[in-house]
Amino acid sequence: MKAILQRVSNAQVVVEDNIVGKIETGFLILLGVENGDEKRDAEVLANKISGLRVFTDENDKMNLSLNDVNGSVLVISNFTLCADCSHGRRPNFMAAARPEIAEPLYEYFCDKMLENGINKVEKGIFGADMKVSLLNDGPVTIEINSKDLKK
Repeated sequence: MKAILQRVSNAQVVVEDNIVGKIETGFLILLGVENGDEKRDAEVLANKISGLRVFTDENDKMNLSLNDVNGSVLVISNFTLCADCSHGRRPNFMAAARPEIAEPLYEYFCDKMLENGINKVEKGIFGADMKVSLLNDGPVTIEINSKDLKK
């Protein structure tokens, strides 16, 4: 499972001209579910993200977590994170999990963020054409892959 985190001052997602998710301070999380991912991948990734200390303290040091700043998350499903661009000019998305596997794991990841104490977990609509806007704070952008984390 892959995640791209962007520390944001605010972010929102629009589907068919309607705002379906909106946050202030926190993370915009683009989440890609790959073939072979399972609940444990969602658990370790949610645990890592929940405790990641990349928000600034009173000394302007990245030392605070989402919980420390009462931050929120906006989680957007994004199968294109699973793209293989190693051959040719058209990405191959064969590594992306099928929707019937990916959607429950996406929802499970969001549930785990709530269980880890994140007060507000907003979402896009799985499989929809979404328009995402954000104000990146920093900028701080981090890539995390559950396969790189100790399970």
